[in-house]
Amino acid sequence: MLKRISAIVALGLALSAPLAACGSGGSGSGSTKDDGKITLGFAQVGAESGWRTANTKSVQDAAKAAGIDLKFSDGQQKQENQIKAIRSYIAQKVDVIAFSPVVESGWDTVLKEAKDAKIPVILTDRAVDSKDTTLYKTFIGSDFVLEGKKAGEWLVQQYQGKTDPVSIVELQGTTGSAPANDRKKGFGDVIAADPKFKIIASQTGEFTRAKGKEVMEAFLKANKNIQVLYAHNDDMGLGAIEAIQAAGLKPGVDIKIITVDAVHDGMQALSDGKINYIVECSPLLGPQLMDLVKKVHGGETVPTRVLTVEGAFTQEQAKAALPDRKY
Repeated sequence: MLKRISAIVALGLALSAPLAACGSGGSGSGSTKDDGKITLGFAQVGAESGWRTANTKSVQDAAKAAGIDLKFSDGQQKQENQIKAIRSYIAQKVDVIAFSPVVESGWDTVLKEAKDAKIPVILTDRAVDSKDTTLYKTFIGSDFVLEGKKAGEWLVQQYQGKTDPVSIVELQGTTGSAPANDRKKGFGDVIAADPKFKIIASQTGEFTRAKGKEVMEAFLKANKNIQVLYAHNDDMGLGAIEAIQAAGLKPGVDIKIITVDAVHDGMQALSDGKINYIVECSPLLGPQLMDLVKKVHGGETVPTRVLTVEGAFTQEQAKAALPDRKY
């Protein structure tokens, strides 16, 4: 009888051991691991351009170098996917959430959920239009309005002293996104001072090469006298170059082209004379982001706005920069 009781007790202990392990809150639970690592949930916009691909790699590489456990999601340029990812990170009880919002509006509810869960949020690359700035700790990225102004200032300089009308077509980024809104505003504010500059067509190219080509084809069919193309990113500009060449025109000569980003393919086109001017928008935010993640997780006060330092390129400057270009 004693032997039978002992066997039952031993069996019970053996069965209870794995159950205790499953409920122990280890690394498989999705919560902060007890190995001291910070867990970062990052919701990316997508992979719509060479810039975005370089941005993703920068974040992933920097997280690895910093010893931060990165949970990554690709929103495929859909806000609902990003909101779903953020809610997943909240449920997993990550330490910090960072994301690059596909559009500016519609984030208050999910950001409040993160705040209520006491998970700090960092905006990267793109801002939100929320009036409640306590919903996120900081925003790291470029000044998109300034980028648009730089593009406009270069154009104004090229036509200084000339009085003939200048017809411009514009390839906008994703409708409702911060870079599309701000790059349009910055450029428009500068050229508005001189009535000879006129944007005769403006449409979204969704930041993609394929859509940039498609929209430029439509612009060329509808307008016979296009002198300038302003594209909100290099990829749309590169797509537009294909359409311009197919129409029997010479990009950079028959139509001046200004783009934003300065990714490798864009810089190559600039050095080849197919693009005339590129305003830089660096995607290499990873190291700065990881520094901010550590600070907000540690309870440190951080600036509400962290700007990236960027320049602009002419053809000769692009030729000099290309050999060492990292993206």
